[in-house]
Amino acid sequence: MSTRPSTDVTPATVAAVQRALDGRWHALRDEVRARDDFAHLHVDPGTDVETYRAAIWEMLARLADEGHALHGFPVAVGGRGDIGGSVVSFEMLAYADLSLQVKSGVQWGLFGGAIQALGNEEQHARYLPGVMDLSLPGCFAMTETGHGSDVQSVHTTATYDASSGEFVIDTPTESARKDYIGNAARDGRMAAVFVQLYSGGERHGVHAVLVPLRNDEGEVLPGVEILDDGHKEGLNGVDNGRLSFHGVRVPRENLLDRYGTVAPDGTYSSSIESENRRFFTMLGALVRGRVSVSGSAVGAASLAQTIAIRYGEARRQFAGPGSDEEIVVLDYLAHQRKLLPGLARTYALRFAQNELVEMLHDIQSTREAGGDVDEKRQRELESRAAGTKALTTWHATATIQACREACGGQGYLSENRLGALRADTDVFTTFEGDNTVLLQLVAKGLISGYADDFGHLDTLGTVRFVADQVLDTVAERTSLRQLAERLRAVAPGRDEEDVRDRSWQVKLLDDREEHTLDGLVRRLRPAREKGISPERQFAIFNSAQDHLLRAARAHLDGLVLDAFVRGIDTCVDPSAQALLAKVCDLYALSLIEEDKGWFLEHGRISAARSKAITAEVNRLCLELRPHARALVDAFGIPESWIGAPIATGAEQRRQDEARAHADSLS
Repeated sequence: MSTRPSTDVTPATVAAVQRALDGRWHALRDEVRARDDFAHLHVDPGTDVETYRAAIWEMLARLADEGHALHGFPVAVGGRGDIGGSVVSFEMLAYADLSLQVKSGVQWGLFGGAIQALGNEEQHARYLPGVMDLSLPGCFAMTETGHGSDVQSVHTTATYDASSGEFVIDTPTESARKDYIGNAARDGRMAAVFVQLYSGGERHGVHAVLVPLRNDEGEVLPGVEILDDGHKEGLNGVDNGRLSFHGVRVPRENLLDRYGTVAPDGTYSSSIESENRRFFTMLGALVRGRVSVSGSAVGAASLAQTIAIRYGEARRQFAGPGSDEEIVVLDYLAHQRKLLPGLARTYALRFAQNELVEMLHDIQSTREAGGDVDEKRQRELESRAAGTKALTTWHATATIQACREACGGQGYLSENRLGALRADTDVFTTFEGDNTVLLQLVAKGLISGYADDFGHLDTLGTVRFVADQVLDTVAERTSLRQLAERLRAVAPGRDEEDVRDRSWQVKLLDDREEHTLDGLVRRLRPAREKGISPERQFAIFNSAQDHLLRAARAHLDGLVLDAFVRGIDTCVDPSAQALLAKVCDLYALSLIEEDKGWFLEHGRISAARSKAITAEVNRLCLELRPHARALVDAFGIPESWIGAPIATGAEQRRQDEARAHADSLS
């Protein structure tokens, strides 16, 4: 379809790039790609909500019948014990229908994942087979109307009644109702409900309890109140609802008790004494959902870019000088600028996501097998999951909008999917953690002296933690400095004045991270002065939040670039390596260009170097233009799954017919 085909990127090169992007679970991705039924999963966006929900439920049942859910569950209960595979198979659904993807994530990732991560072996055997085959559809009831990101402050209660051996579940106020709960409005029969646990007259912090919602006939059970959240901006195939509980009684055995249990007489016990540490350990066990959302965002961005770049190679506008033939819009620098730096960032984030999935798989597989997991490594996983999810979901939002604009009015047509992608992914920036809060989670891990009992990010617990630290150094720096040294050792003859010198790019970003973190430390240091009041401590912390977020972004940019470089190293095909190196240059330089105000203000680059960076980004866009189609083809999205007429040849045929008609008239 391209009017400027590549002369050096062969099908073998594209296959090698795809292999690098696919990562460790490349065989599973190919297995999912081989399905021919995903081509029929696209639901008409004009479908009414009830019909759409029913269609998604039918699709979900089909996936369950075919064993799609088995990957991540324990072998002991009929699963395959492949945690990374479960995330990858979930990611692939982004190309089919995002409501289907989210619905499956609620059922198998969140509801099933909560039972798997927080429950005991008896609970696994009792519930997980039904979760996998969809005979037990469920919900993950964590978020409350009044408490979203601040899960530790949820108000729903579970009070143990020793006389009956039951927990009594209550929603004390309207703000304590569980809100925006997937599967609640229509299909859910049971919920993993996060509550403040009371027994023996004492509160023991947040725990999860399994609470039945409906009977086998689908009738709502006594004491359970369910409201439909109604029509949403997107994801209307998912039946989100509000749950309230009024004296609902469940057996003591319904407490998911891996990290805390209640004896028949009401005695509470836990292997983790600290309530704060216990809470964060529980949340850490549920990190798979956050990793999965990150992967789905990368998938949605990849699909949008595939549609937009294919259309950009077919769409013509304005005749060139001395010619009657109109110019392909992707040949315009402005159009390249709109799409290609974003495409480079998608590549970078795909490699970062692959590393995140590998880390998740290795850590959680070790834990499932009964092995010891290094606490530092677990914290690194949680920080990376939080930061990567923030970057990928913000990127998806910006990218899909850019792709819609790049496709003009055609991009606004429902049949071309960009509007639905934009609406469906918009909420990704705030579910599984609000992105701004997640960046604060990343930033706290950069401050030295990470405390075991670290409390709320936005409460006095943070202030007091900060005040107690020496704050002379920062911890958990990226490996950018080591990467820069390795790159210089591999290519010592490179000119450091060359902006394509990878070691120079890496050094510049590493310097920004170090300077930003040092500045953050200096701003927070007054909070530890002797005699300072808690109110003043909080004011100091609050006034530095902008700096905190900037430090997190600088750190994450380094992690992503580091992952990209390692991803290139996995390529054995020289032409694929060369192509990926150019894409990596475009990612790194566009990243620097985006923040060149900071680099100029802090004397890291000169005005001349700033102009050179912009010129080099333009040059890279021109060099990569002939390979744009190859780069989106390397995402490996099956032709029949794409579903957008403007990306499947319809626009090319229309323009060919128009030209033929014009020729006949002349």
